[in-house]
Amino acid sequence: MKRIVGLIFHAPLGESRGEQLVEAGRWASTLGLARRLRIAGLPVCVVTPDADRAREQGDGITFLRPSLSEPFHFGRELQRAAAELDVDGLLYFGSGAGGLLTQEDLHPLLDFARGETSRALFNNFYSCDFCSLSSAKKILRIELPAIDNPLGFVLADAAVPCYSLPRTAATQFDIDTPTDLVLLARYGAGSPELLAFCTKMDSSHPTLDRALAVLTDRSAVTCVVGRLSPITWSSFESQVACRTSALVEGRGMRAGASSHVPWLRQTLASEGAHVFFRRLAQACDAAWIDSRPLLGTRDSMPPASVRFSSDLFHLDGITDPAWREFTAVALDSRIPVVLGGHSLVSGGLYLAAEACWKGQNLARRLHPEPFAYTKERS
Repeated sequence: MKRIVGLIFHAPLGESRGEQLVEAGRWASTLGLARRLRIAGLPVCVVTPDADRAREQGDGITFLRPSLSEPFHFGRELQRAAAELDVDGLLYFGSGAGGLLTQEDLHPLLDFARGETSRALFNNFYSCDFCSLSSAKKILRIELPAIDNPLGFVLADAAVPCYSLPRTAATQFDIDTPTDLVLLARYGAGSPELLAFCTKMDSSHPTLDRALAVLTDRSAVTCVVGRLSPITWSSFESQVACRTSALVEGRGMRAGASSHVPWLRQTLASEGAHVFFRRLAQACDAAWIDSRPLLGTRDSMPPASVRFSSDLFHLDGITDPAWREFTAVALDSRIPVVLGGHSLVSGGLYLAAEACWKGQNLARRLHPEPFAYTKERS
């Protein structure tokens, strides 16, 4: 009998309001996912340095501490945990991922992990949030990356066959920023643990509800900015009533290095935030912006406290002048602007396309059905 283990990595965050919100949301997601993995028959292990979280453990969950003698390295910790648990196959999750997976959604991941050959199945090959590994002992001898995002690239370069799950809200949603949780509260789905958390949290937001309303307006235009997949854009466009446009830049900035500077970042730096948002307001009625490729690089990003304060429009928590100005001008824009990270323009768009229709009397789908022509015979 192959030993398949569910392995969840949970990292504590800082003391700012945004960080505490994200960490608590990820923990609620972890508990719900762990319960579903146990129902599927898997032993579950959570890798976390947080002793308080370990004391809150549920039945059937074991805990491992990562090495505290050196900076956290995803690949080495994955190898160490897998060796200690003596796994044949594993389902890996970052603690913000997998919160919308149903019991049925876990079946293909589990079946894949039971395979006889070394293979990898990703929620997103280009930026991994969770994956299933079969015959994992051979895979885990490969030199793995320091973060999980480029895991697909590393395994593919090592000749491991790699596959991706279909892009859906369940496979793409990841609690990466406070905006993801605020949007999830509007969406109203997930495990009981995650739903209970969203019910208790403060989900107020100065622009989100206005931006959602634009999605149901046939005369309006919504613009999506950042690391947007064409597949996600296509799905989003088919589910909302408004027209959509996109400014796609920065894809892969976490998974791989690039010497290119995104055009929008250059434009923002040379012309300033006021010009940027004035032109954006002339082009659309609402905007969903992945701010990271506009304001930072893979190796130069302010701390989570600054990024998350920007996402929540909490100007007092933004110590970086460029991020503070960008956020303040976005808040003052005459159109609603929603700020977040990559997850906002990936899993977040799937949630937005559903959440916008709540309470609406319009038909759920406002696009024509495809026509399949069949020639009639006389």
